[in-house]
Amino acid sequence: MKSTVENLRKNGFEVTEFDTKEAAADYLADSLHGKTIGMGGSVTLAQLDVYDRLAADNTVYWHQVVPGPDTIAGASNAQVYIASANAVSEEGYILNIDGRGNRVAGTLMAKERVIFVVGENKLAGPFPQALERARNTASPKNAQRLHRKTPCAAEGAKCFDCASPERICNALVVLWKKTSGCGRMEVLLVHEPLGY
Repeated sequence: MKSTVENLRKNGFEVTEFDTKEAAADYLADSLHGKTIGMGGSVTLAQLDVYDRLAADNTVYWHQVVPGPDTIAGASNAQVYIASANAVSEEGYILNIDGRGNRVAGTLMAKERVIFVVGENKLAGPFPQALERARNTASPKNAQRLHRKTPCAAEGAKCFDCASPERICNALVVLWKKTSGCGRMEVLLVHEPLGY
């Protein structure tokens, strides 16, 4: 874990560590005021239970709460974007797989801040293991959660690289470094398992 944190910092990501998800949620609620905030689809963010706290004095766009294209567009154009990661490699790379592309796009576009909330279960060793985790652990579980008719959702064990029209693995984004157009890119590393 220590080398992963060091490498994330070398790659331009700010890293703050938290013992609990509640502490991470407190940090978000305390540091974001009067902003437009987009949130990517995420079990991790749902487990933080921070939406209502953020919405108290920010404009928050999260399609898990208010579905629809207007919410997705609002999230894409927000000042701050909050997401999780499917995996973080020991080299300090952040990996995300997406179906529609809105979540991964939100982490790439110019923003004041992009924040990744990452449970320690997402730390996955060297890059090949991180990719393996993103494809064969996180993606099948997300397909099951979304009730998709895909081989991975039926089996729940691995990616079959399917051609299903309900496939959720259409885009892979690897952030090797902080993107140059973004103000701040932060990783909130929570020392407990969160999400898939």
